[in-house]
Amino acid sequence: MENRSFAFGTHSRSRRGRRPLRVAAKFMTMEFRTPVDIPETSFRITSSQQGLVLGSCFAEHVGGWLRDGKLPVCVNPFGVLYNPASIAQALERLEAGIPFSPSDLFEHRGLWHSFGHHGDFSGTDPEQVLTRINAALAAGAKALREAAYLMLTLGTAWVYERQGSVVANCHKLPAGEFVRRRMTVAEIVERLAGQIGRWPDKQIVLTVSPAVHRGDGLVENQLSKSSLIVAVHELASLFPGRVHYFPAYEIVTGELRDYRFYAEDMCHPSPRATEYVCERFAASMLAPEAAELIAETDGLKRAMAHRPLHPESPEYVQFRAKMRQKAESLQQRYKNADFSEELRFFG
Repeated sequence: MENRSFAFGTHSRSRRGRRPLRVAAKFMTMEFRTPVDIPETSFRITSSQQGLVLGSCFAEHVGGWLRDGKLPVCVNPFGVLYNPASIAQALERLEAGIPFSPSDLFEHRGLWHSFGHHGDFSGTDPEQVLTRINAALAAGAKALREAAYLMLTLGTAWVYERQGSVVANCHKLPAGEFVRRRMTVAEIVERLAGQIGRWPDKQIVLTVSPAVHRGDGLVENQLSKSSLIVAVHELASLFPGRVHYFPAYEIVTGELRDYRFYAEDMCHPSPRATEYVCERFAASMLAPEAAELIAETDGLKRAMAHRPLHPESPEYVQFRAKMRQKAESLQQRYKNADFSEELRFFG
């Protein structure tokens, strides 16, 4: 049987004298990923605008990145919130500003919890738990009043109800105490539109978390994400020019699309993936001076993390003086940012 070789841009000779593989020029520029196109918006976050971030663990990462970059942002004053109903309830409580009372807590297995909060607020002393909860409430209420923008990250459409009310966290109580159901698209839109409509002076950034909720089941997780995506696009249509969708979900699952961009649990985006999403967020949602502030601050943080072999060497003394000068310059340029930590470190 005749032996034929199939290779791009090559012609076969005999088995003893084949030419080396030559790739055609047009294949040299092949794109091995599908970039997500992010439409331009008139809204850009500046370094002086107050922000409030609510939602899933992915909101913690992106919101924490903004906060670490010296932008004035309050991140998850109720802890991680996974579903739209809990996010809406949190906004309602922040607007009302009514402090939580001892009756809002319950004890389970030696810890005191709130059904409206993540387990990060739980503890063995109910008074301390209540103090932390109300301190975070006050900070969140202030941020909501002053916020120029809200960023809401939806994690799942599945909710757990206890005695007819959606809980933010089950805190490992028996499953029999809860009713599990999936919110409909119409219900998600109604709950969030009711809150968005109450703040006509604020810009809204909506995202869907790319984290996989494996406990729901992979099919159920996809059904949930689909419901959230349809809902946020309907909200953007209801509030044109004020509600903006940032495609974090599509960037991770479509553009990166590889398990190497997930953490060891194969469900949450890896630090590298989160970093890339933040880069795309900076390019599409941040004003240039805000993006520059975050980048410059990150440079200082990296310098602070450096551990020299010889701290007293002239080279390191000179390096510290240079970083101190950089921190002073940034403090002068960004009056609303606080570089006191960096100034003390390099002083």
